[in-house]
Amino acid sequence: MNVADVPILSIITFLPLAGAILVALIPRRMVGATRAAALGTALLAWVFSLFLLLGYVPDRPGFAGFQYQEVVDWIPVFGIQYKVGVDGLSVALVILTTTLTWISILASFGPIKERVKEYMASFLVLEVGMIGVFVALDLFLFYIFWEIVLVPMYLIIGIWGGANRIYATIKFVLYTLVGSLLMLVAILATAFVFQAATGSWTGAFDYESLRAFSGSVGFSDTFQLFAFLAFFLAFAIKVPMFPFHTWLPDAHVEAPTAGSVILAAILLKLGAYGFIRFALPLFPDAAATFAPAIIALSLIAIVYGAIVALVQPDLKKLVAYSSVSHMGFVTLGIFIFQEQGMQGAIVQMISHGLITGALFLLVGVIYERTHDRLIAKMGGLAAPVPVYAATLGFFVFASAGLPGLAGFVGEFLVLVGAYAYSPWVAAIAALCMILAAAYLLWMFQRVAFGEVSDFLRSLGHHLTDMRPVEILTLVPLGTLVVVFGLFPGLLLELVQGTVVSVLHDVGAGTAINLFFWQ
Repeated sequence: MNVADVPILSIITFLPLAGAILVALIPRRMVGATRAAALGTALLAWVFSLFLLLGYVPDRPGFAGFQYQEVVDWIPVFGIQYKVGVDGLSVALVILTTTLTWISILASFGPIKERVKEYMASFLVLEVGMIGVFVALDLFLFYIFWEIVLVPMYLIIGIWGGANRIYATIKFVLYTLVGSLLMLVAILATAFVFQAATGSWTGAFDYESLRAFSGSVGFSDTFQLFAFLAFFLAFAIKVPMFPFHTWLPDAHVEAPTAGSVILAAILLKLGAYGFIRFALPLFPDAAATFAPAIIALSLIAIVYGAIVALVQPDLKKLVAYSSVSHMGFVTLGIFIFQEQGMQGAIVQMISHGLITGALFLLVGVIYERTHDRLIAKMGGLAAPVPVYAATLGFFVFASAGLPGLAGFVGEFLVLVGAYAYSPWVAAIAALCMILAAAYLLWMFQRVAFGEVSDFLRSLGHHLTDMRPVEILTLVPLGTLVVVFGLFPGLLLELVQGTVVSVLHDVGAGTAINLFFWQ
């Protein structure tokens, strides 16, 4: 049987939900069985996601649309469908999601000792929402999955987080909910405009129909401006772009380790994915109009995030603010409307997920032993825990953009695209690479080298090196960082169709907006 004939997207999307139900049925006292069921489900979803690569054809003539499509009428009276499908961008992000989910669940075996059943069920439901966002081709369905993500992450931070978890999780929910509700209004308005123009609800929420409508009849300029702003706010909060980033450090610091991994590696990508998938193709004229302002905000985020990370005393906050800086590269690459820039943005999305996810895992490893994250207390780690220090060094260099690793490829392509757009934009963005090296290497020097601190000495035999399970969670991430660093064409070929089609939709955006920077 051909892979394309199997409803593989529905299997990948809802298999974690079946696993969550199974976990809920396991008696509370059977903690080992609960963990095994959750990990087994996540691994199975990961295996199925790899099958997407078997039948996917990345280099189709022109852009023939989405593959593995499944379409079922859901609310026919309003033209709402259960419609899913993937292109290269979706495939890459689905596999990234399933990979990091099983790694995060495995990494939770040690730290999470209370309410294990609820935790594992929440994590699996979270996976359902994340995958659903990346495969939904109906705007109403997309919104449902977008909101599903919010609930389990609220629980993961609010129940298993740190001392200020309630403040952090409520702030996270309020920020996200405001943007989501505005996006819902824009989705409904878009459907009503389509229905008024065509006289039918058929296709009113269908992404491909709306995209074709935008490219032919088109939405009015005024409508595009307001609809784009609503979508922009929802996606900018999730990225998060400056100045909507203030929820992120609190959520990261208070979330359990695995929650921080998913938050940085996947949830931030939902916003960037939304820009590429929905905001640009549906409202191209408005995207071109607002591009200079968004580029300016991206540059501020790049520099601001790096400077704030430079002065952070807390290891976890440093990694969190580095995410603000690195995600600024993603939005910059998207809105300069250049092929290399868009390619770099997508590669940066994937590499940031791998590298920052690994850095949060490493922060969790040392926190589990020391119950502290202050950089000043960690001096001389290389002596008592050399494997940990070496692993941390590898991912620090990857995050700093060392050539040969995935982090370098994305930032370099964005800089190439930015230079083609405007040398001034590229010059400002390049400053981040210097600042990134500064805050990351300075942190590593203080943590790993020098004399062993009195704080670490006081821990005695409790300060042990990495365990096999902890190494296992990091080996896949390190391998992919090297593979995509040495062979970026594997990823670039996969997403080329997406890049070409989106840039075709926005058309002459660059020509319109270049004057802003010259």
